[in-house]
Amino acid sequence: MTTFTSWPRASALAGLLTLTTIGSAGAAALVGDATATCSGLASLSDGAMRIDSAAMQAPSQLTVAEKAGSPAARVAPANPAFCKVLGHIAPRDPAAPPIKFEVNLPTDWNGRALQYGGGGFNGVLITGLGLPPAYPFDKASPLARGFVTYGTDSGHESKQGEPPQTFALNDEAFENFAHVAYKKVRDAAVGIVKRAYGKAPDKMYFMGSSEGGREALTMAQRYPDDFDGIFARVPVINWVGLQHAGTRGGLVTMGEGWISPAQVKLVADAVRKTCDKADGAEDGLVADAVGCKASFKPESLRCPDGNSGDACLSDAQVKAIATLHAPYTFSFPLANGLDDYPGWGISGEDTEGFASAGGWISWWLGKAAPTQPPTQANGIAWVFGAGGTQYVFARDPKLDVTRYRPEDYKDRLLQVSQLMDSTNPDLSRFRARGGRLVILEHMADYAQSPYAGIRYFEAVERKLGKAETAEFARLYTAPGVDHVGNGAPANVDMLSVLVDWVESGKAPGDLEVVEQTIEAPAFTVTRSLPLCRWPSWPRYKTGPVAQAASFSCTP
Repeated sequence: MTTFTSWPRASALAGLLTLTTIGSAGAAALVGDATATCSGLASLSDGAMRIDSAAMQAPSQLTVAEKAGSPAARVAPANPAFCKVLGHIAPRDPAAPPIKFEVNLPTDWNGRALQYGGGGFNGVLITGLGLPPAYPFDKASPLARGFVTYGTDSGHESKQGEPPQTFALNDEAFENFAHVAYKKVRDAAVGIVKRAYGKAPDKMYFMGSSEGGREALTMAQRYPDDFDGIFARVPVINWVGLQHAGTRGGLVTMGEGWISPAQVKLVADAVRKTCDKADGAEDGLVADAVGCKASFKPESLRCPDGNSGDACLSDAQVKAIATLHAPYTFSFPLANGLDDYPGWGISGEDTEGFASAGGWISWWLGKAAPTQPPTQANGIAWVFGAGGTQYVFARDPKLDVTRYRPEDYKDRLLQVSQLMDSTNPDLSRFRARGGRLVILEHMADYAQSPYAGIRYFEAVERKLGKAETAEFARLYTAPGVDHVGNGAPANVDMLSVLVDWVESGKAPGDLEVVEQTIEAPAFTVTRSLPLCRWPSWPRYKTGPVAQAASFSCTP
């Protein structure tokens, strides 16, 4: 880990968006003496909510972890002195775990609060001290900018040696994970803020990625009066469909369908050869992923005799890729009438950077063919999907997943879908109260399909009307970026975008994303691209291919 004494500099992103400085919505300071006020919060309780500790924290320095991981997770931003409050909300069921939370109170508050979403199956306390989704590495943290920040473990703790879905065997724990915990913690945070500053937040924001992106959309759909601005990056909506599609992806690669790392590169090279130049520039990036999915044919890589080799694919491997790209269809409708999960897209198959790999290897294939029970060598989609099948849907930890049939568990699937699937397109209440929503999909995402979010946004447009949706919601798509932000420019300050829109009425148009080195304190920008509003994508015009100004958003 490398430590830097200087604070992060404000990001200077030239291009399509000029970010304004966040002022004070309703600035305040901790009531009275900060230390005394902070320690006094330790006695605060309200019904099932209890404070476990409250203490002032010294300023921290910017640090960068040297180990591999998602880009943002490696950067721990500098934070000022603040009051750290740890608490829990007791369950109704004595067998259920409590909901744990952390609330961070800056000594100089700008009147706003930001809730962070979780990831995966949660089970880890989200501190609210790190970088929000897509956030530029060199920008001051939300806490340093004066936001109250907070997060939760969603009502359970993952335990070493246990599958991450074990908690789902308890009804209350699973309901907390689905949506209840985020609402309860939001309300607890407001109560703590009132006690600490003498007033409630003027504006409330929520930012989440992956599972946290699902949580973000859940808040807009279930609790439309609670947040003013919401950012959902790569949200795992249509959750039931995703788990089944991920399980199917593991089953089809369990035997001869498994694809080796050398063959993954073979496919990725063929995709780039077919589609890289479609945007007018040969730059290693597939800008039009939708067009590429229509034009690339995996059967073009089939071995002449149908067998496998590093320079070609077997019939079983071609079938596996076709299965990944195809929708997963149920024999009955789930919540909000959906009966399928869209297939995955094209590009980024060999992306590197996450867990020493990325793309297909991290999310779909792993470094060894799927096994029962799953191992760390397996792809994450199989680990999540197979475990979800056993602990969430069948609720039988010993179930042979290869024999699982959704029809046999229809009632349970419908129950889970009603709890977990953030697919309700009726955002009329959120719109009516002035809420603003930004969704960002990564077009080379193999943890969840970007087409799920695209389909959801288009369902909102059909429900409310395109013009009406444009008043309060945006969908952006970033080409070449994987689930966690590797592969292509992915960083943009969506917090400022939301504040500008919510508080100043500055509706965002096409934005700009940057790719940065994870080397503090400069975090040098190596490449930038337009971040286009769906359904546009960046087409090359003229100039350096590493600069956003050389591209334009093309319908």
